[in-house]
Amino acid sequence: MDEFLAANRRNWDDRARLHASDTTGTYSIAQVIAGGSSLHAIEDNELGDVAGRRLVHLQCHIGLDTITLANRGALATGLDFSAEALAAARSFAAQAGRDVRFVEADIYDAPRALGATYEIAYVTWGAINWLPDIGRWAEVVAGLLSPGGYLYLAESHPNTLCLEEVEGRIVPHYDWRTPAARPIAMDAATTYTGDARAVANTRTYEWIHPLSDIVSALAAAGLTLDWLHEHELLPYRLFPTMVPAESRGLFRLPEPLPRLALSFSLKATKR
Repeated sequence: MDEFLAANRRNWDDRARLHASDTTGTYSIAQVIAGGSSLHAIEDNELGDVAGRRLVHLQCHIGLDTITLANRGALATGLDFSAEALAAARSFAAQAGRDVRFVEADIYDAPRALGATYEIAYVTWGAINWLPDIGRWAEVVAGLLSPGGYLYLAESHPNTLCLEEVEGRIVPHYDWRTPAARPIAMDAATTYTGDARAVANTRTYEWIHPLSDIVSALAAAGLTLDWLHEHELLPYRLFPTMVPAESRGLFRLPEPLPRLALSFSLKATKR
C-alpha cells in the first residue's frame, strides 16, 4: 500500500509545481490573493456561512480554497501530504495577508498531526479517489469534528468514474468498487488543468468508492446525513467531449448525450 501512496505523492509534488504558476487560470490565484474566491457554484451555493467557524480543509493541495474560506472569515487550517503544494499554499496565504495554518501529513494521520477539532471539515473535488480505505477516512473526519460540527463533501460521482469515452461514446470501463490492494493504475503525461508542461512522475493509483460505501462509512463513524445532492456538472473535463457550462469553471456533457449525474455533494453532522 505504501508504494501506491508514495507514487501518488511524487505525482502531486510535480502537479503542485505546475499548478502554483497556473498557466491556464484554473485556480484563480490572483483573484484569491486579492480577497476573492476560487469556489465553484456548487460548493459556493451549498456550504453556507463560515465566518468565525473553525474549519479544516483536508487534502487542500495548493490552498486556494482554504484561503478563499479564510477570506470569508473562517478560522481555516489546510492539510495535505505534498510539501511542494504546501509551500505554494503558504506563499499564497502570505501574499493574501491571511493567517492560515497549513500542516503536512497523510490524511490518515490528520488527527495526530492537527491536534485539534473543528466545526467544519471541507473536502472537495478529487480527494477521496486517492484513498484506499474509505471507512478509515470517515473515522478520521469524525475524529476531527467537534459535536455539532459537520462535513461538507463535493466529489466526482463514483458511477461516472466507472465510465470512459471511446470514440465519442461514454461506455463502462472500470469496476464500480476498487479493492484496496488492487487500485486503478494511471499514467498521464500532463495534469488536468490543460497545462501543456509535462509531469515527471506520471504513474498514479486511484480507488473508486461506491456512493453507498461513502454514506455507510460516515454513518458507521457517527455522522448523520443531512442531505445528499447529485449534479450534472463537474469542475474538470472528465470526458474529452465535455463542454463549458453556464457557471464559471464547470463542465457538462454536450447534447445529444444523455444527462448523467457527474458529481455529488453531501453534508453530514456529528450529533
